[in-house]
Amino acid sequence: MELERKILKLYEKDATLNHQQMAIMLGVDEKTVTDTIARLEKEGVILGYNAIINWEKWGDDGVTAMIDVKVVPEREVGFDSIAERVSRYPEVRCVYLMSGTYDLSVVVQGETMKDVARFVAEKLATLEHVQSTTSHFVLKRYKQDNFLFNDKEEDRRLVVSP
Repeated sequence: MELERKILKLYEKDATLNHQQMAIMLGVDEKTVTDTIARLEKEGVILGYNAIINWEKWGDDGVTAMIDVKVVPEREVGFDSIAERVSRYPEVRCVYLMSGTYDLSVVVQGETMKDVARFVAEKLATLEHVQSTTSHFVLKRYKQDNFLFNDKEEDRRLVVSP
């Protein structure tokens, strides 16, 4: 169990590590790492591997919005049914059940603000059991999944000394 946690933490920090590198870092043989990872994938603990991309630097950042959704829970399934339905839209990046004023927090990605607004108005808000939505557009990303997006520009001010 402790080895699994260490492997997961390594992958979480750097998914580009290969099994041999992990084995060396953990002091175990490569086959143990390979077998453990295969089992964790099969069990659905490891769901996939993603790259964190700074789309703004690429020049194609699109629009991200966080939508708070108030939902009437369904009898016997609660919020699960509506959350699963919302999760299936291709525009939706994340869905979270939340405590507080709103029930679901939905992260949506679109090409433009109009795309996101259209998604909310035509798809999300019209779903049965959705009472209301509140949209928050992301203006700037500073950190995501432990990666900093600080693009520090060179300080062009003149140095003034006494």
